[in-house]
Amino acid sequence: MIAQINNSGADVLWVALGCPKQELWMYENRDRLNVPVIVGVGQAFDLFAGRVRQAPRWARDNGLEWAFRLISNPRRLWRRYLVYNTQFLYCLALDGLGLLARDRPLDN
Repeated sequence: MIAQINNSGADVLWVALGCPKQELWMYENRDRLNVPVIVGVGQAFDLFAGRVRQAPRWARDNGLEWAFRLISNPRRLWRRYLVYNTQFLYCLALDGLGLLARDRPLDN
């Protein structure tokens, strides 16, 4: 797959594997890819293709699209929102306090 991507001549690689799989894949393969820009787009392709329903306008306007998605697919998303978002907020707090080590590798 990496060879196909590199041989394609693409300037932008859109990765739609879902969180955190797409972020891990992009990080693990960044040195092997000859693409200047790599973008994780998550569910965007499914939304544009009409494969999944988007949250109602009022939910999107009020930052509640995550709640709509969680209610629509709790088995798949509960861990992502509870575990990964909590880890993100923890790291954000550490960074804000200047306690986050910036020189350590991401792959613990």
